[in-house]
Amino acid sequence: MKLKEMLSDYQLGEQPRWDGEQIITGITDSSRDITEGRVFVAIAGFEQDGHDYIRHAIEQGAALIVGEHDCPETLPIPYLKVANSRQTLGQLADKFYRHPSGRKRIIGITGTNGKTTTAFFLKRLLEQQGFGVSMIGTIYNEINGIQYPTLNTTPNAEKVHELIAASNDDFVVIEVSSHGLIQYRLEGVAFDYALFMNLQHDHLDYHKTMEAYFEAKALLFAKLKPDGKAVVNTDDAGGLELAQRLVAQGIPVITVGHQETSVLSIKKMTNQAVTLAVSDETAALDPHMPGEHNLYDIAMAGAVIRELGYPLADITEQMRSFAGVPGRYEIVHLKNGVHCVIDYAHTPEAVRSILTSMQQEGAERITHIFGFRGGRDASKRDEMIAASAGQSARLVLTTDDLNGIPEETMEQEYLGYRESSAGLNKVDVIMDRTLAIQTAVAEAQAGDWILLTGKGHEKYKTAHALPTSSDKETVLYLKNSE
Repeated sequence: MKLKEMLSDYQLGEQPRWDGEQIITGITDSSRDITEGRVFVAIAGFEQDGHDYIRHAIEQGAALIVGEHDCPETLPIPYLKVANSRQTLGQLADKFYRHPSGRKRIIGITGTNGKTTTAFFLKRLLEQQGFGVSMIGTIYNEINGIQYPTLNTTPNAEKVHELIAASNDDFVVIEVSSHGLIQYRLEGVAFDYALFMNLQHDHLDYHKTMEAYFEAKALLFAKLKPDGKAVVNTDDAGGLELAQRLVAQGIPVITVGHQETSVLSIKKMTNQAVTLAVSDETAALDPHMPGEHNLYDIAMAGAVIRELGYPLADITEQMRSFAGVPGRYEIVHLKNGVHCVIDYAHTPEAVRSILTSMQQEGAERITHIFGFRGGRDASKRDEMIAASAGQSARLVLTTDDLNGIPEETMEQEYLGYRESSAGLNKVDVIMDRTLAIQTAVAEAQAGDWILLTGKGHEKYKTAHALPTSSDKETVLYLKNSE
């Protein structure tokens, strides 16, 4: 793409060495990734300011600088001043990759909980209909059947457009975080379907209020294509409010919930299956992952499949050999009938749902091991402990991600929770996560259940006593040591 085509929507003005015929070879917001002919978009980040690296980008061969500050007078290449660098990054990436989301069917999933599981469900079910499916999300990005590591649930805007453009598949399923929406990581992406799972207490260290958090999620639905449709869980209070707003705006909404007026009406839920009714069709969907939270996820995925013209009745059979989702209700069976469940649950609602599922599976005595992330939303901690204490026989507080907070500081906070009434005298503190798991396994009696939450598939960021790097690795290490 030529520079003049890249800048056709912008007023650059008279600047030195303005050559509209120059070939643009790429776009990046990292000066380290600059090569000859690339555009460098300077973004003022939370820890570093990209404007400080403009000179370095020029030395590396940048063809154009985009930034929010006034242009330094001595720049030897064109400079485009914009009001919002993050937003412009997405707009330029969309143009550079020639509007890739318009050439694909794009499904976006937002919500506090359930994004990852629903994405995996959708990928499975769409593939069962014969479609190729790429996926951008929390655990990994998968494009054309090849998996790539990911740093964030939603990558930056340039990467999102690059991945969509690289996909040869029919569908691209994207997990859409509230941070990603606020930070314009989805700028320029147009969606065929946008799913709203739920709104639960989380990320208030960033959004400050639940209202602001809700409005961040709602931004996804302004990105629907002209014929795009919303799929909304109206059993969730935030979902109900969103559905009413979208209907008032004239946006087609497929509602999923217990209300008789729902497009997909939930008639029954057990721990294993959800019965849905739509038009003249009634079907029981079994995701082969127990728990109410997973039933909502399969119902939402089923709504998309049904809208595409495929019967709900086939879904249970299509899910029968589903391998599960890494770090989402993964069960490891230990000796003496001890069961260990590994899950990413990190909100009070998610903890309650997981514990209820375990009890419905027959768990009578549960040891719950979890921690809190340093510097993150502390307002949910009391509720998290109360949710666990209400259904667990024992709680063990341990490290999650310290995020620069000294371990001693976090330990003192934990000890304070142990002394409070919220813990109901059930709280122990073992700061080394691997030793916390080892202690629970060693002390477990026949038939006990152990729940590990908060990390799921994630690797440890802190060195621990045992030579393992994730909760699952730790449990398997202990199992093989039995």
